[in-house]
Amino acid sequence: MRASILVVGHGLLADYVMKLLANQYDVKRRAEIEAEVPLPTDLILVLHDTWTPAVHQQAEEVYRSLRIPWLRGFVAFGEGVIGPLVHPDQDGCSQCADTRRLMAGRDRKEMWDLQQQRIAEQDLSADAWASNCGLLQMAQLLHYEALNVLERKQAKSEDHIYLLNMKTFEGSWRFILPDALCPVCNTIPRDEPVHMALESSPKINSNSFRCRPIDELKEVLAKDYLDHRTGLLNTKVYDSTTLFADAIVNLPLFNGDEGTAGRTHSYELSESTAILEALERSCGVGARGKQTVVYDTYKNIAPDALNPLSVGVHSDAQYDEPHFPFMKFDPERKMNWVWGYSFLQEKPILVPELLAYYSMGCGGGMFFETSNGCALGGSREEAIFYGMMEVVERDAFLLTWYAQLNLPQLDPYSSEDKELQLMVDRMREVAGYDLHLYNATMENGIPSVWAMAKNRKEEGMNLICAAGAHLDPIRATKSAVYELAGMVLAMDEQFESKKTEHEKMLTDPYLVRKMDDHGMLYGLKEAEERLNFLLKKEGEVQSFIEAFQPRAKHHDLTDDLKEVMQTFFDRNMDVIVVDQTTSEIRRNGLHCVKVIIPGMLPMTFGHHLTRVKGLERVLHVPVELGYRQEPLTYDQLNQHPHPFP
Repeated sequence: MRASILVVGHGLLADYVMKLLANQYDVKRRAEIEAEVPLPTDLILVLHDTWTPAVHQQAEEVYRSLRIPWLRGFVAFGEGVIGPLVHPDQDGCSQCADTRRLMAGRDRKEMWDLQQQRIAEQDLSADAWASNCGLLQMAQLLHYEALNVLERKQAKSEDHIYLLNMKTFEGSWRFILPDALCPVCNTIPRDEPVHMALESSPKINSNSFRCRPIDELKEVLAKDYLDHRTGLLNTKVYDSTTLFADAIVNLPLFNGDEGTAGRTHSYELSESTAILEALERSCGVGARGKQTVVYDTYKNIAPDALNPLSVGVHSDAQYDEPHFPFMKFDPERKMNWVWGYSFLQEKPILVPELLAYYSMGCGGGMFFETSNGCALGGSREEAIFYGMMEVVERDAFLLTWYAQLNLPQLDPYSSEDKELQLMVDRMREVAGYDLHLYNATMENGIPSVWAMAKNRKEEGMNLICAAGAHLDPIRATKSAVYELAGMVLAMDEQFESKKTEHEKMLTDPYLVRKMDDHGMLYGLKEAEERLNFLLKKEGEVQSFIEAFQPRAKHHDLTDDLKEVMQTFFDRNMDVIVVDQTTSEIRRNGLHCVKVIIPGMLPMTFGHHLTRVKGLERVLHVPVELGYRQEPLTYDQLNQHPHPFP
């Protein structure tokens, strides 16, 4: 018995495909999508000489319910599009493909508007570039794909679309990553309370703090996520002007673009690192892995919820400012909550959604939240470990700044790490910046480093600051130096071109509105005196051996993680984890989390959005560490914008 194919559509493309298939299969034709399909039908082809998004949406609804695979072909603005092959019981569909193609493009807003217009008009007029030659080429490709599907061979349109330039006939297959938020094919699970037990996570080796080698991931990272036409990430750039190998990839968002960087000594490794950073960012921009279901007041759910005041809020004066975008916490105001897990209490806990996903702090909530504590790893335990390290890093930096702690200076050449020594030399000899390192380890004992690059030249940024935290102080230091190395030359040109704007920020700190403003302000020589509490410090310089206590090495990262958690538990500080993992990264065994440690200082950008009220630790830790004789008051905290770039 011959296989049966149903061709649905108008125009020459449908005509050409009908002729090619008629001698081999039982082929039927319909002009429109109908609820009743002749049975048996093994494959449906939806073919038009133009872009028909309304028809494709209808096809998804009808053919998915009938459980029949289907494949589309159409022409849009001089480009032929074939695929993807849609299986009714699998993730990945035509709507995923349209979303990927739209988001990867530069004109995504305009294309979205045009898509809505075409859905409303349902115009079937042939595309102006739908030439006979181009349509014949598409017909041959569709014929070949149909043969593969019906003969159970590997079809190229599985998880791919083919894009054909109708003028030059150049074409290529492009991978389509199923969209985590696709309303057609991807069912987002409801957010439910779960017990988050820590599992074994063996390290690559005893000197590593990773459980999966990045070489194992590099091919799949580029293949699944990076494509300038259809990728979750749509561009990559190798920056040859930086001191080390700097790779940047772009995460396209509907309202803009988000660049993420990888900085190592190898462009190949930096590219993989940048992709992982971008995937972390994509998981953190909103609830893409779970469907938020709890909408209630804190008063009603208080026994099972995190008190928002415990993570720091804005001051009353900030909330009272005209046009301030956030509102004071009201325990009787309803909001969205997501489930996290409290490792101190060993139970699920509800967390404000605007705290769990950083970019949701765009107004209407209690405070501004960034990517504090967001991290991605090859296991959930690895992600939690690095999320905690980021919380510690930012907290140490801000506590140093607000309390103006005169940290002990570190001698980078005492590390006995040749690579670090060469990195410091390169900063000085190639970029013209002296590197100052300071031991910013706080009362938790986790090695933290404040790094500052001081320009020896007349032009360019005067000072640039960065931070790092890690159980291994050498890794913490290198992390901070990599950050500085990515900025020292790149920021010089930008600084000089906008120097007048930055000078105004000296007298009006509320002009510091964006992340870049914080760093650029301290590029001014006139701002150097604000960092004299570090630069003018006198006394003995610490060696790495003197500054950091040696730690036992473990073969399992979970052992390190448990030790770090216990450090906070001993101080009655909780460690709360929200799982941000989406289906897009789970396919490759990756995990993403948000770590929240109430009481730790959260990084904010924009001086008007400073968040320290309620975090009394910043007042008392300087006394505990011997930097102050008496606790500080909030009024005594550093009132200048912080220099974290």
